[in-house]
Amino acid sequence: MSTPKIQWYPGHIAKAEKQLSKNLDKVDLVIEVRDARIPLTTSHPSLQKWIKGKNHLLVINRKDMISPEALKSWDTWFRRQGQKPWWCNAKSGTGVKQILEAAIHAGNELNSRRRSRGMLKRPVRALTLGFPNVGKSALINRLVRKKVVQSARRAGVTRTLRWIRMGQSLDLLDAPGVLPSRIDDQEAAIRLAICDDIGQAAYDVESVAIAFLKMLQVLEKQEATGVTQGLIQERYGLPFTCNSDHHEWLLQSAWRHTSGDTKRMAERLLDDFRKILLGLISLELP
Repeated sequence: MSTPKIQWYPGHIAKAEKQLSKNLDKVDLVIEVRDARIPLTTSHPSLQKWIKGKNHLLVINRKDMISPEALKSWDTWFRRQGQKPWWCNAKSGTGVKQILEAAIHAGNELNSRRRSRGMLKRPVRALTLGFPNVGKSALINRLVRKKVVQSARRAGVTRTLRWIRMGQSLDLLDAPGVLPSRIDDQEAAIRLAICDDIGQAAYDVESVAIAFLKMLQVLEKQEATGVTQGLIQERYGLPFTCNSDHHEWLLQSAWRHTSGDTKRMAERLLDDFRKILLGLISLELP
């Protein structure tokens, strides 16, 4: 069973990108938000073009959804690339205070340069940018300390650009999640689907769940990913020993053997992963 090609570029994202281009000149700071489970996959290929020398904060959300070992590995890797990652859990608020302080610090540097040129002080204008459903709106609500934008764990909730005033020091521009117009790397597209960082209309849930199971077998061999031996069999009672020649057939047989409803079982598997019920799992390691 091959996984149908995944592509998702709805009209509201195309429209948002056009609006984004018109507002970029007004922005001093780009707060880029990524998903800790797939921090490379959720890096937009146009990011450097959008930044254009602006200050950049790399925020990696959902730190609670990966193992401490994976977090440490990624933190070391990013720093070796010359980037400082800011780790947070926007849902609980962990790490958000440090992100706010970093944004204000960037604003202070901006206003120091403005004063040296005889210009007046003003709030730093920060753009929150990232793929759909990586937690941008939840982060903004935490930064503002109240619910000012709609937030939900599904792609496509934010559909328009909106400026949000944060006192005298910071203005935030909330933008819809942005995706490349074409996703050529289909392995990356599957990871986006597994993590719910792409619209559900873009993929076949059973095919993605089977791809996830196959991925887990590979990740079992890498300790830092957090995938323990026998994880799926322990939770669902599924036979999870397959030889490579009959891999897909055996996985699908397991679905039918347990519930008779392969789509419902696939949805349950992915939902369990997204809610941390399967453990702290990183789908990528450096």
